[in-house]
This record gives sequence, C-alpha cells and structure tokens, in this order.
Amino acid sequence: MLSDLRRLDLEEVDAVRGRGLNLYYPIAAAVSGAGAGLVVSGGSLVVVASAGAATAPSAAAVAGAISGDAAIVLGLASRSVGHVALLYGYDPEDPSEKLFVMSVVNAGTAASATAKHTAMADVSRLTQALVRGKAWTVLDKSIVTKVSKQFAKAYATRFTKQSLGKIVPAAGIVIGSGLNWATLESIVDAADLAYRRRFLMEKYPDLVPGTTVFPDLTENVDGDTDVSISVLDELAEAGGPRIG
Repeated sequence: MLSDLRRLDLEEVDAVRGRGLNLYYPIAAAVSGAGAGLVVSGGSLVVVASAGAATAPSAAAVAGAISGDAAIVLGLASRSVGHVALLYGYDPEDPSEKLFVMSVVNAGTAASATAKHTAMADVSRLTQALVRGKAWTVLDKSIVTKVSKQFAKAYATRFTKQSLGKIVPAAGIVIGSGLNWATLESIVDAADLAYRRRFLMEKYPDLVPGTTVFPDLTENVDGDTDVSISVLDELAEAGGPRIG
C-alpha cells in the first residue's frame, strides 16, 4: 500500500530512491530537444554549406518540431513528477494528485519572477489543503481533464517562447538539448522539494506552512518572455473548488 510508504522515515525513503531518476528523464528530454533543434535548424549539420536557403526549414516544420517537442517534454515532466510521487507514497492517478503534479511541473518550468511566484503559491496552497485532508467532492475526472487540457495549452506557449533559441542554425541542436535537460532536471528537483515538504508536514503537523523554494530553470527574465500559469485558477474556471 502506498499509504505504508508515508509511515516510513524520510531516511528510509531516501535509501531506496536512488539517483537514476535525476538522469533518465533529463536524458530522454535532451534527446528530444536535440531532434527538434536539428529540424528547426534545417539539418544544417548534415548538408553541405553550399545548399544555402534550400536547407532552411519551412514554418510548418519549425512549428511542428517545437510543438512535438513540447508534448514530449510535458509527458516526461508529468511522468517524472508522478515517479517522485510514488516514491513518497502518493498515487499520481488520484484526481487531486494530478493537480499537484501539474502544479509542480508549472513551478519547475517557470522562468520569470511573476510566473515563479504564481506557481509556488499554487503548490503551497495545494500542499496545505492536501495535508489537512480536505475533501473535494466535486473534483471528478472530467474537471481534472479540463484543467489538464488548459494547462497543456498554456505550457505549450511557455515552452515555445523558451525554445526560440532552437531556431539558430546548428547551435539549435545544442540549445534544444541543453534547455530540455535543464527543464527536466529542474522539474525533478522541484518535485523532490515539494513532496519532501509535504511528506514531512503530514508526519509533523506542527511544521509552520511557508513558501516552498524551487530551483531556477533559468535566470529571472522579464514577464513578457514567460507565461504565468495558475493551475488553481484553471481549476476554478473548470467548475472545481476554489482553494485558498
């Protein structure tokens, strides 16, 4: 039973966790990013330089490569956070847990100060609600599905803005690979921090709630270059409960 894991000491959880999680997902994302970078750079590393403009990718190819890469990265992100959830004794298939997973992914990919603040506020509010055992009778699969779709759209927009460097010929391969690696690495780190904090708060209710600090994906950038996403706002708009 997953609930049995939550009765373990944190040291026991750490002992079986291992470090493979911190490598597998970033590597998989880096491979996807390199592939997308190759497409949007027009395959310039494998064609002769004299081909000139003929090597330039079409707008459709660029859009398709970035869109496909975004979908792959979001899938890897969700699976990596779900993997961490299981290690700490939480079921990522539970409707409320799916919201938490999305919130952690959001926090791990936010780049601007505004986006980070919004994402971390979501995680903090959700953590406190879940630790208190709040019952959400109106939270069903259809509502979570709506939230997931809206989050995927918002995430795709954020990812596209952060991925514009992949359009640089040749360098796009390195940039795409590096960005995706950093993204998954940051998400796994964010998941570890979020679930460790929640795990400890459930074991020790007297812990004072506070803001969870997440590692930066990149240096702070202007809000114009990032998308501020609130999973809890999307939840309320989809007809779910308003939390916090």
